[in-house]
Amino acid sequence: MSGSVPPAIDWSRPWLAPYHTCGERTSAAVAAGASVAEALQAELERDSPAIRLNAGRLRFVPAAALPPGMAYESHIAASACVPTRDNLHDLFNGLVWLHHPALKRQLNEWHAAEIERRGIAAERGAIRDALTLFDENGALLSAPSTLVDALRARDWPSLFVERRAEWQHASLTLFGHALLEKLVSPRKPITAHVLIVDEGRDPFAGLGPQRLADKPFLPLPVLGVPGWWPANTVPGFYDDPEVFRPIRSAGSHRSTGSARRCRS
Repeated sequence: MSGSVPPAIDWSRPWLAPYHTCGERTSAAVAAGASVAEALQAELERDSPAIRLNAGRLRFVPAAALPPGMAYESHIAASACVPTRDNLHDLFNGLVWLHHPALKRQLNEWHAAEIERRGIAAERGAIRDALTLFDENGALLSAPSTLVDALRARDWPSLFVERRAEWQHASLTLFGHALLEKLVSPRKPITAHVLIVDEGRDPFAGLGPQRLADKPFLPLPVLGVPGWWPANTVPGFYDDPEVFRPIRSAGSHRSTGSARRCRS
């Protein structure tokens, strides 16, 4: 991406609302020739308090700054430097750091602690798998209990049709940077792993790495959210069992998505 125009991003999309202003400035800087790390660092230094990790002030650095053999998350925890490649995946990762620094810091600390405890193996283990899944594909939902209950039951007609008006009292924030990247080219099956939260409270309150290892996430096809995609007003949009799947019986659960391009 460095020195070339990045793929067109429609920053007016509803799911990009939290990232709109910073995203436009950052992608414009990349289009003008900056690296993604340079563009994010400039945004980090722009009229905002410093984001601090235990190792110091957060910085975005080129991907080559990651020492050979060093785990990505361990390096961030030890140096407060985020190795950043010139691609959309890392651009969105940086924007999430800018907007949700406390959550990103907590995930990083849990990752680093687990790496120190277990080392790097062929499999990440249940805790790091869950942390990565949320970091890449997670979302935060604060909503009336009637919507939450419908989502838990995978009662899509109730969630999206019968209780459609109740979504005006809900707040859905996309957190996963891979999820945001996928939505640059929206497709109906794109699904978030949702963590139910209370508005205004720490989303991880009462949760720890062991609790997250149970993957307390709910699958939500994000283009079904009222107001997020014009096609979901067309009759029959939700009558697609390949996307809006019924709840699985115990013992037959299969993850609705996977974290990809993980780096440690």
